[in-house]
Amino acid sequence: MSPQEIRDTVYRFQTSRIILTALELGIFTALEEKEMTSAEVSKLISTDSRATDRLMNALCAMNLLKKKDGKFSNTSSSSQYLTQGKPDYISNLLHAVNLWDSWSNLTEIVRNGKTNRGTGSSRNDWLENFIEAMHYRALNQAPEDIGYMNLNGVKNVLDVGGGSAAFSMEFVKAKRDITATVFDLPDVIPLTQKYIANAGLSEKIKTIKGNYLFDDLGSGYDLVFLSAIVHSNSFEDNKKLIQKCANSLNSNGQIIIQDYAMSEDRISPAGGAYFALNMIVNTQDGDTFTRSEIYSWLESAGLKDFNSKETSHGAAQITARKI
Repeated sequence: MSPQEIRDTVYRFQTSRIILTALELGIFTALEEKEMTSAEVSKLISTDSRATDRLMNALCAMNLLKKKDGKFSNTSSSSQYLTQGKPDYISNLLHAVNLWDSWSNLTEIVRNGKTNRGTGSSRNDWLENFIEAMHYRALNQAPEDIGYMNLNGVKNVLDVGGGSAAFSMEFVKAKRDITATVFDLPDVIPLTQKYIANAGLSEKIKTIKGNYLFDDLGSGYDLVFLSAIVHSNSFEDNKKLIQKCANSLNSNGQIIIQDYAMSEDRISPAGGAYFALNMIVNTQDGDTFTRSEIYSWLESAGLKDFNSKETSHGAAQITARKI
């Protein structure tokens, strides 16, 4: 990288923060109904008038707002993608606010080796944004990802840490005789059930509350699916989890792990290298793992017939079967 490219990269955080603040304050949504002055917007969203004006001017410089005769309005892009309630609203962006807060502590976390992100009561502040972010991502990826899978003989699917049930929804749509079960934490499952009900799939998708590291997963499954799960855990916890998943399978059942599978030097894919840091700042033990590490869990669980495919979004889809 040239000196200018390095400088441009370092200061790119400013444009990111401008957009996130506008989203948090609801500026694009406020402007969807009519043109307004910055003072009118400031009064509507209860913010400082001068600071709001400067923020909105910056949004104009980024071509996310328009300004004419002292009044502001949305551009076609901000109206379509950044206004709540619109069909194309990018609903996962507010989760980036949570990530901004945790990544701001990266220097201290690298010094100390552990995240200082709070748990407990603060969890409620970000959980809905997190689940919505995962839902938005999964809805876009699930049709393609499930298209890679061999679902012959699959009738009962366990979706471990399934969150909003976006992948479970796609499983039950893929084959009429498939039913799915989402296993997730007790405070997540009420959100899961809302997504399932809104999709009209309550008859096809069940839920189980529990902690997959400690609680029983059940049995009788033809497929156990773990999408974006193993990166949240330590190596040893994943080894135990995969054994539990294998124990819950019917004969000839399969486990599918969908996550980053790193090269042995842990440099590629680049997204996985960045995401390893994301796990360090946001979890106690999470990481991205090499393909050989993932295979070692499957081997330890007695699984066979490994297969690996690369998805278009950078994750690998690794399959193993219980013989």
